[in-house]
Amino acid sequence: MIHRSLEDIIKKNLFLGKAIIVLGPRQVGKSTLFHQINKLFESHSIFLDCDNIDIKSALSNANITQLKRILGNNDVIFIDEAQRVKNIGLTLKIIIDQIKPKQLFVSGSSSFELTNEINEPLTGRKFEYLMLPLSLKELSDYLGFLEERRNLEYRLIYGTYPDVINNFGNEVEILNNLANSYLFKDIFNIHRFKNPEIIEMLLESLALQVGSEVSYNELAQTIGSNSHTVKKYIQILERAFIIFKLRSFSKNARNEIKKSRKIYFYDNGIRNAILGNFSLINNRTDIGSLWENFVISERIKYLNNNKIYAKKYFWRTKQKQEIDYIEEFNGQLNAFEIKWNPNKKVKISKTFTSNYPDATTHIINRENIWDYVGV
Repeated sequence: MIHRSLEDIIKKNLFLGKAIIVLGPRQVGKSTLFHQINKLFESHSIFLDCDNIDIKSALSNANITQLKRILGNNDVIFIDEAQRVKNIGLTLKIIIDQIKPKQLFVSGSSSFELTNEINEPLTGRKFEYLMLPLSLKELSDYLGFLEERRNLEYRLIYGTYPDVINNFGNEVEILNNLANSYLFKDIFNIHRFKNPEIIEMLLESLALQVGSEVSYNELAQTIGSNSHTVKKYIQILERAFIIFKLRSFSKNARNEIKKSRKIYFYDNGIRNAILGNFSLINNRTDIGSLWENFVISERIKYLNNNKIYAKKYFWRTKQKQEIDYIEEFNGQLNAFEIKWNPNKKVKISKTFTSNYPDATTHIINRENIWDYVGV
């Protein structure tokens, strides 16, 4: 079994009087992680999978008497896919306030309903974590560095979902199933879209624009909608952990772009499945976009798995000078240029280094990426 970095973080925070909340896209291993942790407590724990209709129904609008019947004498409680339960926030509040288990674990595949429902009842009483597809660090620890280095081009095409890693040869089928069903299950269950085709066209447009700045107005024209709907749908996709957004970085220099954004996918395989393009690296014209998406998503996993709470941006001037990716943490700027070819000469913008002389600059390519992801 592939060891997940989040397991170590969670184990350090058990029995501190706070619920453990794990959010993340479907099929990234949240249930597997909970089952692994549950091995420590199986004699006095209960595991409730809310994808099961009877469990979902029993926990919806439950009262104290019903919850005591369900939970019995178990003092360690796992509630998996909690966003499926109506009024889950109230249920969790009753469990914490009145049943008072030694430890409560809750997972969710979207932050739509779950975050809104649990924020108030669990204010100050939860540790919240994000679980993403497998990182290069986790894969290198599992397969060995040399093997994972050989797999790098494969990862750019098929991504790092656990099911993809564990089923060599069936990647395309798995990713198509993920992209067309599992990932969007909660989106379509919770949001009754009048025209689901709009969100599919939006995803295709976003996949094609990875690495480029995104205009809501232009997207709206492309998909035959309006900018308000585009903005709303992008927020929904973010909360489903399918995409993430980088804002432009500026400290008010006159020539810097101040209100722009780029949008990336948490997983390359999902991005390629949306486009229906699993061509090998040598046959692609989008290697720059693929590599940029991959590196930035890996940096986000690295920060997440090491509890480094950096702000993340890109930078560009009106004269088209740019920095692909910036992290700001504790007043320190790290600026990254991202290039697939290690032999390509790369110059960091002199305007940027002049504006931010204390920033540390880096160039990430396919040879040295390991230095930047904790391997």
